[in-house]
Amino acid sequence: MTEAEYEISAHGSLTEIPREEWDACACPETADGGRPFDPFTTWRFLKALEDSRSVGTGSGWQPRYLVARLGGEVIGVAPLYAKGHSQGEYIFDHNWAHAWERAGGRYYPKLQQAVPFTPATGRRFLTKPGHESDGMSALVQGALRIAEQNGLSSFHATFCTEEEAERGAEIGLLHRVTQQYHWSNRGYADFDAFLADLSSRKRKTIRKERRTAQGFGGEIVQLTGDDIRPEHWDAFWTFYQDTGARKWGTPYLTRAFFDCAHETLRDDILLVLAIREGRPVAGALNFIGRETLYGRYWGAVEHHDCLHFELCYYQAMDFAIAHGMGRVEAGAQGEHKLARGYLPVEIHSLHWLADPNFANAVAEYLRAERAAVDQDIEVLTTYGPFRKTTEEEQE
Repeated sequence: MTEAEYEISAHGSLTEIPREEWDACACPETADGGRPFDPFTTWRFLKALEDSRSVGTGSGWQPRYLVARLGGEVIGVAPLYAKGHSQGEYIFDHNWAHAWERAGGRYYPKLQQAVPFTPATGRRFLTKPGHESDGMSALVQGALRIAEQNGLSSFHATFCTEEEAERGAEIGLLHRVTQQYHWSNRGYADFDAFLADLSSRKRKTIRKERRTAQGFGGEIVQLTGDDIRPEHWDAFWTFYQDTGARKWGTPYLTRAFFDCAHETLRDDILLVLAIREGRPVAGALNFIGRETLYGRYWGAVEHHDCLHFELCYYQAMDFAIAHGMGRVEAGAQGEHKLARGYLPVEIHSLHWLADPNFANAVAEYLRAERAAVDQDIEVLTTYGPFRKTTEEEQE
């Protein structure tokens, strides 16, 4: 196929792209009536961000959704944004921006192919089945054409799949490897079966943490679908504001996002609440994929020992086991997750920098960074809580 056979267009709103055409590329697996692999690139999720003004004017995330057509048929789409900063990305390039600007350049705006505020791995080059290679090539060409025509410094596709990263490297993009902590369900029948996989000391620690958390003086409930009520979002918004203010200064999502989520996404959501004296005092928000549970936000208005671990990690693991899910991704950062069974895994991204000299310098940096990440993963995994095969334990 030649580039001329593709029609690439950029759109400032999802209202310009029919939902069925977007989702035929973003989540073709739902044709069997099941869940998407993850909900984050679905039309409904991205539209909730747009409708709630979490992205758009004033947010630093200006939508430029890409559509690739072949013979008039949509074969690929991508969540692309013009970025005025590097906030809400979780695979950060602040040092690159500082270096670029110290050299007299202008790093922002740049192009970011990502799900805003969502450090969860998934497809970023969304293609119809059978068009994985040519569709991705067309979308890359479209993004780079926008960057070059507008004199932009760079293009970034973050939290892409390993397969996309390898294909992107073959095309000529820079492949970056970072790390995150994920929990894997090894076919556990229940939480006790997971605990049986751990060393005696770690097993006892987790049991103690769960007893402490569950003794906070109330009840812990798991809510999804129609069990989630509008008043639950009032409580969670308070939690989210507190956490957002401490972590980022200003919360990324608007209050309206949670109203949109209630209307169009509540079947994709697991909301875990700690309720004391009839009032939610803490909560954790998760999104449900076909095989993975994605932990996203947590907050509290009261401090109770170990409640964060219980709501964010152990309740998520309980849900994943009960529903036969293979993995829990608990978001960015946090070596404290290691002791709770979340092990380090590679995370992938792709990058293009307009200046060839700067691109060469970044390529050298990425090679050194990857070696360090590989070493970190190897070392950190050995510090995980799981029993060694030669270990003999007595309860």
